[in-house]
Amino acid sequence: MASFGVNLNNREPLIAPSYSIHDALDLSELVEKLGFDSVWVGDSLFSKPRYESISLLSAISQRTTRVKLGTACLVTSTRNPLYLALEWATLDVLSKGRTILGACMGNPENGVRREFAALGLEFKHRADIFEEGLKVLRDLWIDGKTNFQGKHFQYDNVEFYSGTEMGPLKPVQSPPPIWVISNIRLTGDLPSEVAAKRLERSCRRIVELGEGWMTCCRAMHPYEVNEQLGYLKIAADRVGVDISKKAISYQVTMNIGDSKESATKAFGSYISQYYPELSKQMDLSEWGPVGTPDDIIKWLEEFSEAGVTDFICRFGDLDQFGQVERFAKEILPHFKK
Repeated sequence: MASFGVNLNNREPLIAPSYSIHDALDLSELVEKLGFDSVWVGDSLFSKPRYESISLLSAISQRTTRVKLGTACLVTSTRNPLYLALEWATLDVLSKGRTILGACMGNPENGVRREFAALGLEFKHRADIFEEGLKVLRDLWIDGKTNFQGKHFQYDNVEFYSGTEMGPLKPVQSPPPIWVISNIRLTGDLPSEVAAKRLERSCRRIVELGEGWMTCCRAMHPYEVNEQLGYLKIAADRVGVDISKKAISYQVTMNIGDSKESATKAFGSYISQYYPELSKQMDLSEWGPVGTPDDIIKWLEEFSEAGVTDFICRFGDLDQFGQVERFAKEILPHFKK
């Protein structure tokens, strides 16, 4: 049975006068009450301003008791891994072990490149920084200390323990699951050999450093999930990992309406405000399905059959509460039989 979560759209309070950060907290409670499995927030420094994800999840952890709490996704390559390890461990303890770290390296849009430059980081090295940072996180969360020696991070017996505490500060989960983002496709703007090389590296990263894979933004191509799952299995077999134990997650942006026309209009208006740069570069149909509940159900069934185990539902509409309630009433029961 597929799992369903809701992205609370922590950018929307800055672009929609009728949806505040306190409404987002209230919505997290409703999401749990309506039977969803998880709550998610996004991340950006200043290219797409929004309320900070870890702080927000900490507040949500005190308003909920059951749902998993995750990021879709946190740009971990722009954060110091020591501080991130400490912050996330604290969140995991506050939530009593309910966190999922959706981790990404940062996409190639100009705004993200500016963020790296402002932080004094070289964008061209973001993949190496990303992978090294995840290794440091896993060391601290599993072993309680790190002696990692890499190109970008070098540590000598670093731990959250001075000798006077009862033990190292660690999360409840050992480790909190990391779902690694990969949106690499074999078809697209990249030369096929470059795409294949990047896809292979991405799959190794997911298998070796994560408990799951998260993807998005190719909503018209369910076969691509099968395609990457094939590469994931090859990477997993090489190191003796059971790929069936990995979460396969898809963040899908949707709009539920009385007709496809009305849903498409509301969706287009919303996304152009939420992602002003990306919305001009991408076909909006790739973000996710729009239309009646039956249209949404059909899309979810296709991607579930392709191998997706966890859906992170983001609603492209100013009425977040209405969309969540309608999904819970008219779509969720179909998959919770």
